[in-house]
Amino acid sequence: MDFNGQKVLPAIKQMKDFETVLNSEYEYMVMLDLHISQLAGIMKYARSKGKKLLLHADLIQGLKNDKYSAEFLCQCLKPAGLISTRGEVLQTAKKNNILAIQRLFLLDTIALETSYKLAKKIQPDFIEILPGVLPTFIKKVNEDTKIDIIAGGLIYEEQEITSAIDAGAKAVTTSRKELWNYRS
Repeated sequence: MDFNGQKVLPAIKQMKDFETVLNSEYEYMVMLDLHISQLAGIMKYARSKGKKLLLHADLIQGLKNDKYSAEFLCQCLKPAGLISTRGEVLQTAKKNNILAIQRLFLLDTIALETSYKLAKKIQPDFIEILPGVLPTFIKKVNEDTKIDIIAGGLIYEEQEITSAIDAGAKAVTTSRKELWNYRS
């Protein structure tokens, strides 16, 4: 899976940015920091424009990030994917044939080892590494887990996108609108 060649996955924090991406050529986008009351409308509008949403399940306000909320998201809203740090959310996504994207924060060796254990157990479709500006770790995590990588967080320049892709990332998530027009 490579997001149909899309290298940048716009990460939406504000609704005005949602409109911008809906009117772009991008097929996939990441929705961050949503309120539960916005979900159905956003999903319907995105589908009407042929867009595929990756929902960050841990950041939906008013919805607990557990397997029951993941079941609701998968069965009622059917996003293209769910992003989470929680194993039960990722397992539920996989069970429902929705992309499971494990978020991995590169804090220290213990965090890395804990994330590896979760990845081994769950076998997510992708691991999103944060911060995404560490090409050495993009390559290392990909080699260690054999799972495709998405890089995200603290990406401020086009060169950082290029470095992440060159290190093996399939795509880069960014909320920086000025990077949404990146072309490799």
